Amino acid sequence: MKVSCLQENLARGLGIVARAVAPRSTLPVLGNVLLATEDGRLRLSATNLEIGITCWIGTKIEEEGSTTVPARTFVDLVNTLPNDRVDMELTVRTQTLNVHCGAFNNDIKCIDAQEFPPLPPADLDDGLTLNIADLREMISQVTIAASTDDARPVLTGVLVKIDGGEMTLAAADGFRLSVHSAHLPSPAADPIRAIIPARALAELSRVISDGDETVSMILPPNRGQVIFRAKNIEVVSQLIEGTFPDYKGIIPTSYTTRSVLPTDAFLKACKAADIFAREAAHSARLRITPGDELKPGTVEVSATAAETGSNETLVDGTIEGEPIEIAFNVRFLVDVLSVLNAPNVALETTGTSSPGLIRPVGNEDFLHVIMPMHLGR
Repeated sequence: MKVSCLQENLARGLGIVARAVAPRSTLPVLGNVLLATEDGRLRLSATNLEIGITCWIGTKIEEEGSTTVPARTFVDLVNTLPNDRVDMELTVRTQTLNVHCGAFNNDIKCIDAQEFPPLPPADLDDGLTLNIADLREMISQVTIAASTDDARPVLTGVLVKIDGGEMTLAAADGFRLSVHSAHLPSPAADPIRAIIPARALAELSRVISDGDETVSMILPPNRGQVIFRAKNIEVVSQLIEGTFPDYKGIIPTSYTTRSVLPTDAFLKACKAADIFAREAAHSARLRITPGDELKPGTVEVSATAAETGSNETLVDGTIEGEPIEIAFNVRFLVDVLSVLNAPNVALETTGTSSPGLIRPVGNEDFLHVIMPMHLGR
């Protein structure tokens, strides 16, 4: 293999794929990045056997070939090289990659590409076309509710349901639930239901570029995988096996109090409360008081810590219904308010021991359910 490319392109490509490198593995090759010439470009691939990320960059190819290079060494090296042309030449007999750029000349010990796990090709003809801007918003608003505890693997994933032209993502960790629906540019031929690891979707959102407008999603039959393909990037993930809980039963269908608040003001009040709520399992109290003809309704967000002190913040809003006091994990409130793209948010409640429902005002596609905490006295 003998290739040349720009340092800037190589560094960007490595930054995209390196997150899929296995940090600790019994297979040394999983700590490496695959370099391979393919269709006139250089392919960079990394995998930890759960997620695989591939990026293609423009390259001048003098000799075809492939190898795998230690990820950490290669990434650190390329990031220190000058913004110039990088020449790479592989000595196959010793699996040594010579990397030359300006005054820098380096030899890196590699592992034969044949030991790298094969990443399956995708049949793009069977793919679903998704709008990248919509997909990014859905991922950011839904993955916040996925569990990080591997005790129940299905809860670490995001349920993807596609029926005709409607796509729904849902995630829940037992304390909160996020559901987001969207209309597809082109409807699916058959209904789809799969559980994709939340981490894989987060990585997908990170690596797809703003210049791309669509991404293809392929679920190859009987492979237990999902493949996302954009212009120069591919993300492959194992699906999670199991049955996702029936989440529709916990979504409140009515309320006794509805508070419409400015999203930014509510978020700042929750962030301030969390400073004091850290010592108390992030529990914050919301005292919701309807207004009258002379004054607006208010939501008082407060938290108390035995050692730190206490905090109260008043947020003015439009409140319908009964006054109520309810406690939530304020970190959960911060998470959801941080990913809303609406100027106002509605909080619907029915009682101190019933879940609260959050939705952006003017957007029926997204909802977030948070279970209440015990109201301490």
